[in-house]
This record gives sequence, C-alpha cells and structure tokens, in this order.
Amino acid sequence: MTAEVINGKELAQELRQNMKEEVKKLNEGGINPHLSVILVGNNPASRSYVKGKEKASAEVGIQSELIELEDSITEDYLLEVIEELNQNPSVHGILVQLPLPEHIEEQHVIEAIAPEKDVDGFHPVNIGRMMTGQDTFLPCTPFGIIKMLQSKNISIEGKHVVVVGRSNIVGKPVGQLLLNEHATVTYCHSRTKDLMKYTQSADIIIAAVGKANFIGEEHVKNGAVVIDVGINRLNDGSLTGDVDFDAAKGKASFITPVPKGVGPMTITMLLYNTIKAAKGLS
Repeated sequence: MTAEVINGKELAQELRQNMKEEVKKLNEGGINPHLSVILVGNNPASRSYVKGKEKASAEVGIQSELIELEDSITEDYLLEVIEELNQNPSVHGILVQLPLPEHIEEQHVIEAIAPEKDVDGFHPVNIGRMMTGQDTFLPCTPFGIIKMLQSKNISIEGKHVVVVGRSNIVGKPVGQLLLNEHATVTYCHSRTKDLMKYTQSADIIIAAVGKANFIGEEHVKNGAVVIDVGINRLNDGSLTGDVDFDAAKGKASFITPVPKGVGPMTITMLLYNTIKAAKGLS
C-alpha cells in the first residue's frame, strides 16, 4: 500500500478560486473585505508568514493592511491600536501575528480583539462557541484539516482520532472539531506513556507536536489517515513535518506532505474567515 497524498496547496488554490468569485460579488454589492494584520518586531518567521497572508489576500481580492510596530512598544499601546481597529467599520478582520515579545501578554491581546473581527478564531468567545457547536470563526489550521479530510471524502463519524499535541492553536481545537463531527478523540502529549499503544489503534492521526519525524512507521496502523501539522527546519535547511513521511506513507491510506500540506490551508481558512466577517458586519 502506498498512501494517497492530500495536496493542501492544490486544495487551497481550488478554494481560493471560489473565494475570488465570492469577493467579486461582495464588491459589486459595495462590500470590500478588509483584513488588518499587526506585526510586532522583526521575527523572520513571522515576517514570512505575514508576507504569505498579504499575497493570498491580494490573490482573492481581500484588502490587506500591515501595521508594523517596534518590539519595544508597550502592551497598552498595542491594545490601543487593536481598539482603534475594533471601532473602524471598514475593518472586518484583525489578526495579531504571534509570537509577541515577552513583555506583552498574548492572552490579553487575543481577548482585546472584538470577537466578530477575530478571524484567527482564538478569542475565548469564539472558542466557547466552537466547543458548543455554534456557528463561529474556527481556528484556521484545525478548520483547514477538516476541509482536507472532507475533500477526500474521508469518513470522520465513529472513527478513532488520536491527536498528538495539545496546543491551544492546533491540538485542542482540532480535537474538538473532530468531536463535533462525531469522532472518538484521544489526546496524547509529551507526558503520555506508551504513545504507540494509542496511535496504533488510530483511524486518523493528527501530528501536531513540533518535533521532526516524531511519528514513524511503527506508530501507524495499516490504512490509517495521517495528517502532519508540523513544520520543522533541519540542519541542511530543508523542511520536514512531525511525521517520517517516507516511512509512514507505506502504511497509511492518506497522508499530508510537508511542505504543500496543511500550511497553505491555514492561510486559506483565514481568508474564508475574513470573508465571513465581511458578510456578517456589512
């Protein structure tokens, strides 16, 4: 068996084409979706992500504005900038690129964004709505993973999903979204004893632990679906995921690559949320 690769880049392009048409219709009705991105400091990885978001926004016709701030700014100043955007009716989505400098409390910043403009889906109000299965802005990476599974008609209902990783950005919310789709979900993490015992019984593995090639062939049962969220840079400069792709693809039925896997879907769902916000607010 060789796994079918779920190409996130191709799926993202397909979805963005549909979004382009939707934005065009909104423009004709006088609605111009507008995303404001705040970048604090000059973290090269963050700058690269922000550049990708700007490019993707332009591709579908979303107005994108980048607000660059020095990493020496105070938390209060950043909160004031966010409040101005909250009050600006032409701004539909607000995103503060993480991580932030150590002297700024991330949670204070996340909670300062108006829930109806929180296109990252991290505000406690939106997380609460997601937990209770209400319509809301879903966190972009978990939402993208669900779309990838659905694109291949992979059944989620009744399946055993093992999520390896428990971050607030990916691990916890993706488990909840899968639970909302009627999966049986097991969370594993750095303190889980005998990880293999859980992964070997999984119909779907979500690897979101941040360790290169952490999930090997021995973790995967025959026919399992393997979704790799990790992006790790090796000493030679190449990128790899949390899954040993070449080893696992011999046992899995479907697998996502790194790069061109989950990454492009994250930005695509951010665009989706921005359009959703524009439709809700305008």
